[in-house]
Amino acid sequence: MAGIVFFRTNGRDRLVEWYLNRVDASVWLEQPGCTILSHEGFRFGFCDADETEIEGILTFVYETRTAVETMHDRLGEAVREEPHYNDQYDIYQFFAADPDGRTVEIQTFEHETPEI
Repeated sequence: MAGIVFFRTNGRDRLVEWYLNRVDASVWLEQPGCTILSHEGFRFGFCDADETEIEGILTFVYETRTAVETMHDRLGEAVREEPHYNDQYDIYQFFAADPDGRTVEIQTFEHETPEI
């Protein structure tokens, strides 16, 4: 079973390029007015609209702290904070913003997680 999260945007081309180049997402499906991206099985889409939705958080899960730190360097000016341990959720994480201003979280679990 799988799912897709969709967001409306007035800058789809710029946004898709950012996710392709910065997060290593790939285009899963192009549809009229919508692009669906995929990253390690996580599918999310951006559809053309007059107004941009920025509610919610897109969370990308990586295997190690080193991978999280690599993404921190890669996202550059988009990052909002340094990577840090969050003891409430037992994760190592940081937050960034995509070109629309939508919150992006990069994290790794510090313990084994159940298979999906």
